[in-house]
Amino acid sequence: MNATNTLDVTTIEPRFKHSTIFERFDELNSGESLTIHNDHDPRPLYFQLVAQRGDIFTWDYQQQGPDWWIIKITKD
Repeated sequence: MNATNTLDVTTIEPRFKHSTIFERFDELNSGESLTIHNDHDPRPLYFQLVAQRGDIFTWDYQQQGPDWWIIKITKD
């Protein structure tokens, strides 16, 4: 897998959004990143990721609105 990859969450059917992000995150090796683009702050996803995967990643806002939220999630 590439060191970084991007996922436009707005193109995913709502019921599959979190499972798709989790799947992509699980495919990452240590040090690799997933950048997600969303039309709202995905903060609830952060808490779900911590609850289900633990504190094994960094969550870095690249952009915080008003139209786009871009978050780089890097697996430790």
